[in-house]
Amino acid sequence: MIRILLMSDTHGYMDERILEHAAEADEVWHAGDIGPLESIREIRRIKPVRAVFGNIDGREVRQQAPLDNRFELDGLDVWMTHIGGYPGRYEPRVREILKVKPPGLFICGHSHILKVQFDQKYRMLTMNPGAAGMNGFHKVRTMLRFAIDQGEVKDLAVIELGPRGRTI
Repeated sequence: MIRILLMSDTHGYMDERILEHAAEADEVWHAGDIGPLESIREIRRIKPVRAVFGNIDGREVRQQAPLDNRFELDGLDVWMTHIGGYPGRYEPRVREILKVKPPGLFICGHSHILKVQFDQKYRMLTMNPGAAGMNGFHKVRTMLRFAIDQGEVKDLAVIELGPRGRTI
């Protein structure tokens, strides 16, 4: 079983609570809008990180994180990209790829809206962890924690980090 911490839209913000949750995971995944690379370097000191770049990310982040990150982990086909959409409302680029080869788990960020939904059409789980940073219109900072065990997502939990604009 592999424990994952999934976050997005930190916009350069990092605090001790995020790092504490990262320390409990086996891997940390960042679904884009990282901001300055220093923030994710803090996590990389303690855990392996898989990431994609987002629309606010500059050249330095884009050199280290791809637009799409597709990989297999413990029997689960995972695809992570920043701007992806959700069931019934995928971005056109994403929709074309899904028609050819949908993953078992599709992850995106961008909207700052926490959403986990099973897509019946493509037979895949979709996740958006919301936003862990302080910038944006979200009211509560969120991340997701889950495990992957023999190709299945298990023990999914929402982590609330408190109101945007205030640390707890």
